[in-house]
Amino acid sequence: MTGDAQQLRRAGVRPRGPRLAVAAALSLGAFLIAGCGILPAAPSPLPSDFVPEPTLAADEGPGALSPDGFTVAQRMAVRVRNIGCGSLSTGSGFILDNHTLITNRHVVEGAKTIQLSTYDGRSITANTASAASIADIAIVTTDDSLGVSGVSRAEADPKEGDVITVVGYPNGGKLTTTTGVVIGTTTDPLGGAVGPVLASTAQIASGSSGSAAFNAAGEVVGVVYAKNDSDQSFLVPISTLNSLLEEQALLQTVPKKCDDTNMMPR
Repeated sequence: MTGDAQQLRRAGVRPRGPRLAVAAALSLGAFLIAGCGILPAAPSPLPSDFVPEPTLAADEGPGALSPDGFTVAQRMAVRVRNIGCGSLSTGSGFILDNHTLITNRHVVEGAKTIQLSTYDGRSITANTASAASIADIAIVTTDDSLGVSGVSRAEADPKEGDVITVVGYPNGGKLTTTTGVVIGTTTDPLGGAVGPVLASTAQIASGSSGSAAFNAAGEVVGVVYAKNDSDQSFLVPISTLNSLLEEQALLQTVPKKCDDTNMMPR
């Protein structure tokens, strides 16, 4: 895969304003020029006759409805609003426990304030954010309750052909659920992860970064962080996230990089 044929990009932060758009384009261009000769090839698309079959009935997995009409997975999804140095961007995340959220490192980098919006419309300001250097993962904490006890995490990574459900806020808009199939493992096409990542057919958009990917049992099996022009999405596998949660020493506080004098209006 070359930079010209298969442009890779983050799936989450959506900068606004001409300066930011130019900066983002320049940053991506520099990456492609520097890395086009060493980027690993993305997994090939699935055969056109492949028909995935979930292992559970629809009402037994992440699609099961809660009493309020939202699925269990949707209740865990949170929209992340990054207010930074003259910038405003959005991503997604999911609730780990009542005061902890998982998202991507690039979703929260450079933030002066991180605002979270829950499925039921509540707005909560984040307290701290810590990020890993070995994967595009960030852990965000809050003083206020997120209102949900949290997700169940799978113990093992999904396998090729497994059906996944991705729940998040593409384009910073409404809560959206999409499904896909795990294609397999690959090295990180963006070069940031130490271990292997997962490729899938789940179609995502800008703003989807940090979304949880669920298996048919309703367990989190990965965290969305990027996509390519073939509509293949890339996920940090649950094994990596579980290791980070067990080894907090691998996490570092995300620094705030601006002051109140150059903040955008809220």
